[in-house]
Amino acid sequence: MSASGGPRLRSMNVADSEARPVFGPAGNKTGSYSSRKDASKPLRKAEKLGKEVDLAKEKKEASPQSHSASVSSVLRRHEQLLHSNLSMNASCSSDASTDSFHSRASTGRLTRSNSYGLTRKRSVSKPRSVVSDGVLESPPPDGAQPKKRCAWITPNTEPYYATFHDEEWGVPVHDDKKLFEVLVLSSALSELTWPAILSKRHIFREVFADFDPVAVSKLNEKKVITPGTTASSLLSDQKLRGIIENARQISKVIVEFGSFDNYIWSFVNHKPILSKFRYPRQVPVKTPKAEVISKDLVRRGFRGVGPTVIYSFMQVVGLTNDHLISCFRFQECVAAAEGKEENSIKNEDAQPNACDSVMESDLSIAIDNLSLSSE
Repeated sequence: MSASGGPRLRSMNVADSEARPVFGPAGNKTGSYSSRKDASKPLRKAEKLGKEVDLAKEKKEASPQSHSASVSSVLRRHEQLLHSNLSMNASCSSDASTDSFHSRASTGRLTRSNSYGLTRKRSVSKPRSVVSDGVLESPPPDGAQPKKRCAWITPNTEPYYATFHDEEWGVPVHDDKKLFEVLVLSSALSELTWPAILSKRHIFREVFADFDPVAVSKLNEKKVITPGTTASSLLSDQKLRGIIENARQISKVIVEFGSFDNYIWSFVNHKPILSKFRYPRQVPVKTPKAEVISKDLVRRGFRGVGPTVIYSFMQVVGLTNDHLISCFRFQECVAAAEGKEENSIKNEDAQPNACDSVMESDLSIAIDNLSLSSE
């Protein structure tokens, strides 16, 4: 240290200072003041803010009224912001509570905390069909009274299957072609279901000549069961052979009894059996009457006519009325059967009258001949 003067003081100017290692924010990385951003900017901003505060104080002293007005406007803005934040928090909490309720309800938990907020619109449920006593009650189309159907017709039932129930099932059938058709379709139940059979009904009619027993009995079995044909896509070869054989046997029955209708209805004395079932569980799969008919058909050479198939056949063609008593079709099928009986009685009454007229004409001719011979 020289005696000419005291110790020199190093300048604290940042620009003149030497580069000094420091710790960075990301770890023990070194850097220099020169490489970092200028740290004087926040200080400058603070100085500007201080100047603005001083100017505001001077303005406040100059005009206290304007200052109070500005303060009141600022307070109002703060109040509005607070109210908006509170409303948003309330709405969010209400939405969260409703969402949590829906998630709990889906898992079967029915607990829900009381919350007040935005109310959601409730979806109006469509009227559903109600099943009571095993009978399906469908909603009325235009304000009419609902119709009750058998339990095997559900809301998911295909329209053609529901039509089959409403128009065919249980209605007395007396046409030989129709009876043969139902016998064929019933025998196909061992491989298909009723909805599947009804969906292919038009194909069955096309392949089997509209179920004319005489025409079907003349079909060539080899051509029918040939792979790739339309008939082979419907049923198995055994079933197809059975249909042709049953057509031949029906032709023999028609020759013996005059019609297949007379033969099949003779087992129930030409009058439908009224089951009067109330519940679906009461409807059987087969009955002793079905077993009797099945045995007689097998004895005559029919194929694929077991008791279950025959009872299904009896239900469709109206040999037995198995509609539940609550079903609207029960009374309609009863009325259809009674109408058929009335027509048969009228025909029987008309036949003796025709015979009497024939006898009267024969008597008159004989009398005329006697008178001429006497002359």
